[in-house]
Amino acid sequence: MAISRAQMLKELIPGLNALFGLEYKKYAEEHTAIYETESSDRSFEEETKLSGFGAAPVKAEGAAMAYDNAQEAYTSRYVHETIVLGFALTEEAMEDNLYASLGARYTKALARAMAHTKQVKAASILNTGFTTAIGGDGVALFATNHPLVGGGTNANRPTTGADLNETSLENAVIQISQWTDERGLLIAARPLKMIVPPQLMFVAKRLLDTDGRVGTADNDLNALKDMGAIPQGYTTNHYLTDPNAWFLKTDVPNGMKHFRRVAMKTGTDGDFDTGNMRYKARERYSFGFSDPLGMWASPGA
Repeated sequence: MAISRAQMLKELIPGLNALFGLEYKKYAEEHTAIYETESSDRSFEEETKLSGFGAAPVKAEGAAMAYDNAQEAYTSRYVHETIVLGFALTEEAMEDNLYASLGARYTKALARAMAHTKQVKAASILNTGFTTAIGGDGVALFATNHPLVGGGTNANRPTTGADLNETSLENAVIQISQWTDERGLLIAARPLKMIVPPQLMFVAKRLLDTDGRVGTADNDLNALKDMGAIPQGYTTNHYLTDPNAWFLKTDVPNGMKHFRRVAMKTGTDGDFDTGNMRYKARERYSFGFSDPLGMWASPGA
């Protein structure tokens, strides 16, 4: 459906002082604090996790040495989505100079809508991470039972959800430090950055930047700050939907991934039959995760 003069009557009246509603500021590309971005030239991408070897056993005198097997653990697939949005102006609207007043503004609004969609899709992986964002290992992104090839599990969430405070954050740092690889060897993981919704940004600021312990009369130092437990601090993501959930990005490689198949392109086209001018924005990408240990999270209490 094209935008006609009937929808834009005020723009045809001389003396109009201002047009507003399309010039709001927008938040930055907040997904860049969560995801590693890579280019793709295929319809989908796959990443496979490998299992190394277990701990070396003691060889008894005169006995044969032990051999171990390496294998694939699981595969994660990223299927790119095509995102398209457009609008059209009627031939009559173009003739009556509505393009001059509205075309450029609506082109900017189109880009803003595309950017908003991208941030929503990026945050959706975290928003659904406790339930429906299933990874290659068959469980949700944030789970207490990520299976290991050698037996046992890793947990990248607390058994019982906890609100963001000094104790819960310290426990998260400890839990991350105890992760193992597929064969039970410690991987020396650590958190890098905290991601919080707007409702928790003041709590995060106090926990990470206050010199003394938060909310106590004790004269103790803030161990989280003094030890640099979260070296990259915190960032606020305005597209997170749970006001109580909080997240830690870790230094485990190949965690959260954003594949860019086609960067955003815009175009115009005139329709011969109607004379309408059509405008379109299009891009193609995917968001997901390979190694769930790239993140840790709590849904709150």
